[in-house]
Amino acid sequence: MTNNFLKITMLALVIFAIAASGCTGDQTGDTIEETEEIPLYYVGTEPTFPPFEYTDETGEIIGFDIDLIKAIAADQGFEVEIQPIGFDALIPALQGGNIDIAASGMTITEEREKEVDFSAPYINAGLALAVAADNDEILGVDDLQGKIAAVQVGTTGSMKAHELLDAGILSEVKEFSTVDVVMMELISGGADVVINDLPVTEAYIKQQPGKIKIVDDKLTSESYGFAVKEGNKELLDMINTGLQNVIADGTYDELLAKYFG
Repeated sequence: MTNNFLKITMLALVIFAIAASGCTGDQTGDTIEETEEIPLYYVGTEPTFPPFEYTDETGEIIGFDIDLIKAIAADQGFEVEIQPIGFDALIPALQGGNIDIAASGMTITEEREKEVDFSAPYINAGLALAVAADNDEILGVDDLQGKIAAVQVGTTGSMKAHELLDAGILSEVKEFSTVDVVMMELISGGADVVINDLPVTEAYIKQQPGKIKIVDDKLTSESYGFAVKEGNKELLDMINTGLQNVIADGTYDELLAKYFG
């Protein structure tokens, strides 16, 4: 009788241990299920547009826009994954849901506002005329009669060049997918002038001194904004709130100093 009692007691303890283990696992599982995942948004950028977006020696995409959207994400409690995309493909990628945010030195224009929603402006820029360093013939727009311009496709520089082409001022506009190729076309003599965003042209001059120069530093005044799919108010509100916060806490000024001196 004693042996049977011991056997029954040990069996009961084993069953209790198994049950307790199962309960612990369920509780852990419940905890995991109740843990809220951090939202992840895909950010598209065309990474040949320094100092706003470019690749470092390791191939990582960095720049003012990239650091700024990451700071906004940290402030608002979401994460971002950066994806390289051709500039002219950014808006279609937003519309198709392939990316959530475009952070790529994108000027806010009426035409683009018909296709996507923009954040509040985060920087003011403008277009500049650049020529080869030894070119003393072109000093401004008035000297572009019959000249060839090189531009990046899909940019406001391209839009301005086509305006000048339609007005009978430029004789030809050559479009390329990236800014570095645009600049090489100018340096090699394939174009007489480049029409491009001023900060980006200044950054290129610092990287490649003595090759090109700016002759008209402010054709237009432009504001850059982050773009989201039209109607995505929730994400847009987070970006705008985060932008206000990183400006207020000094992060924005630190990034300006880092990338623009």
